[in-house]
Amino acid sequence: MSEFTNSGYLNMELLRFTTAGSVDDGKSTLIGRLLYDSKSIFTDQYEAIEKSSVLRGEDYVNLALLTDGLRAEREQGITIDVAYRYFATPKRKFIIADTPGHIEYTRNMVTGASTANLAVILIDARKGVVEQTSRHAIIASILEIPHIVVCVNKMDLVEYSEEVFLSIRKDFEALASHLPSVDLHFIPISALNGDNVVTDSANMDWYTGPALLTLLETMYIASDQNHQDQRFPVQYVVRPQSTEFHDYRGYAGRIAGGVFKPGDKVVILPSGRQSTIKSIETFDGQLNEAFAPMSVSLTLEDQVDASRGDMIAGIHDQPTVGQDIELTICWMDVKKLAVGGKYGVKHTTRDARCVVREVQYKLNISTLEKNVDDTEIGMNDVGRIKIRTTTPLAYDSYSRNRSTGSLILIDEATHITVGAAMIV
Repeated sequence: MSEFTNSGYLNMELLRFTTAGSVDDGKSTLIGRLLYDSKSIFTDQYEAIEKSSVLRGEDYVNLALLTDGLRAEREQGITIDVAYRYFATPKRKFIIADTPGHIEYTRNMVTGASTANLAVILIDARKGVVEQTSRHAIIASILEIPHIVVCVNKMDLVEYSEEVFLSIRKDFEALASHLPSVDLHFIPISALNGDNVVTDSANMDWYTGPALLTLLETMYIASDQNHQDQRFPVQYVVRPQSTEFHDYRGYAGRIAGGVFKPGDKVVILPSGRQSTIKSIETFDGQLNEAFAPMSVSLTLEDQVDASRGDMIAGIHDQPTVGQDIELTICWMDVKKLAVGGKYGVKHTTRDARCVVREVQYKLNISTLEKNVDDTEIGMNDVGRIKIRTTTPLAYDSYSRNRSTGSLILIDEATHITVGAAMIV
């Protein structure tokens, strides 16, 4: 961290990305290589995995052990849970979600990818595009991840062949042509040897693009946020009630969309009361403007009744307010989704309850086929449902705003999250 100041670190742009791939495609090794080559791990961490590698009888330092932390993961040589890793370079901060590739852990992949700006999809150069590759691309598409980087790994095992790389690229592009348009990139790599991961590969001079870390550092993500529609879910009402701030009332939260400025006309939802932004405040003082995803406190010109769970939005770009909501849901519980079942709902900062009114179809996440005859939604299944909430929600479609267009369902008896949903 000596290369940049703490204040500079805090103000750096954050890129969240997820990794996906089939079994043994090298996801965890790639992340380990990224962390090691970018000098983002401590000496004692490296020494620990070096010892573990020797105990496992491996003749190389297995960098995958940096992320495969569960005992079952190390024993089986697979990734089961979502492993989050944090690191930074002088150009950008990163949060990595290393997600499982197995179909029985689809819910884990959805969890890790739900907040990602970018997905890194790994393909084994020896195997090419396989069924799991298709499924991972489809899940990334369902979650509307705007940037996809396809890393063709283990190029060292195909003699760094340009023909193999171009063939796999052609196959994936054919697959992607059936999905919504995304920003697509291809990089030939060897995670084990470090080719094109942090530094350019001397073994593939035919590849003229950037190494993976360079691409991650320079990927333009500012437009990924919705800066058009003003959205501010109220998280907390600030009322000091002190002598100095006797009448102060601020609304604290994280901006979920748009740009806010003092003087903007706003509406508080679901009540529909209107007011004007008086000031935008932070711990460091007042701001002339604020935008997603900044955390601020807004004060209003009028004494309106607003509390946690309400949404402050622009007068002319209001979200939908309603109780009957259509969702694409990924089910995460061993107990199947029940039509007529009642669940808790968490949407932005609002807590509510709902009843499932209908299951329209189950989605085949390997083909995107909609099966209207199979409406039984079990663990790891993805389907389309309709719910009715006990109180109105102020929401957007997921395609318009990933923050205000997503919610989770909660089992009210166990308080376990049973479903992650995207509003249609």
